[in-house]
Amino acid sequence: MELLFPLLLVALLVPMFLGVRRQKREAEKVSTMQESLKIGDSVTTTSGLYGTVIDLDDETIDLEIAEDVVTTWLRAAVRDVRTAETTDETGADEAISAKSGTDESGADDGDEIPAVEESATQTETRLTKD
Repeated sequence: MELLFPLLLVALLVPMFLGVRRQKREAEKVSTMQESLKIGDSVTTTSGLYGTVIDLDDETIDLEIAEDVVTTWLRAAVRDVRTAETTDETGADEAISAKSGTDESGADDGDEIPAVEESATQTETRLTKD
């Protein structure tokens, strides 16, 4: 009975200690990612907004969320940097809609054209087509 209390304390404190260590590691990783942002990175904010970094400050970043639409955000609001894999996943969704004929670009030949590679003139043509 004397050994039960210390054993119970150890059984409860060890998982709590390991959880705190994991949280610290994750917070450090996010902090490092936010400090290493550079112009041209595609990012996602904590509110789910996709944008491209066009200007940096010590505490803020300017994101272009559409052509000629720039918003200012705190660096802490950046959740992650989107890589080519992440943009490929969204390109796959666009390819599915293109095959079903619901794509606004009118591409019904089945060629997969990711939105990242669309030039400004192509965007202007697509938007003024109607």
